[in-house]
Amino acid sequence: MSFCETIWADVAPLRRAILAHPFLDELAEGTLAPESFRHYVVQDSLYLAEYARVLAIAAARAPTAAGRLEFSDGAKVAVQVEEALHQAFFAQFGVTAETAAGSEASPACLGYTGYLASLAATRSYEELIAGILPCFWVYWEVGCAIKPRAASPNPYAAWIDTYAAPSFGEATDRVCRLVDEAAAHASPAIRKAMATAFRNATRFEWMFWDSAHRLEQWPI
Repeated sequence: MSFCETIWADVAPLRRAILAHPFLDELAEGTLAPESFRHYVVQDSLYLAEYARVLAIAAARAPTAAGRLEFSDGAKVAVQVEEALHQAFFAQFGVTAETAAGSEASPACLGYTGYLASLAATRSYEELIAGILPCFWVYWEVGCAIKPRAASPNPYAAWIDTYAAPSFGEATDRVCRLVDEAAAHASPAIRKAMATAFRNATRFEWMFWDSAHRLEQWPI
């Protein structure tokens, strides 16, 4: 089994917990409270701004042309998606530009982006891209799992369609190949650190949806 196949199987309990989360169940049913989705899209816009920076760093550190192209394209797409959030979901769910600009990252959002930034600044390229991958792969699995059972009409259909789109699956496959290539040339210690980075980022994915469902705020 490749590195990605092995770590994907290893985090199966986390993946099951994500797919069973009430936020995603209610989103599929179209019953998710609008305030929970508003919380999510505002935090997601903050996340994507930082994720784009992390992808740009991965592109700069990539040892191959394929890696530089993939992660630089990913950074561009993250910025484009952030803009699309402003134009579509923000308008649909009543989030003004002023509200978005004045919003503070939640503990889950700041924890996730801070973790990725720490990988980019202090850890190996291999660990960095392993930490980047769950944002692609988990969303692809969620989109594919939700779309067949999603209610119709559904106020969240555009979100579901984005992450169930074949083009998103193709992007996920390309990043998986880059991670597998890096792992194939890495030492056992680096591969162990890559697995830790992947596992931690997957945990943050669950925490991000959970924080939106709870309308998480700073406790103090």
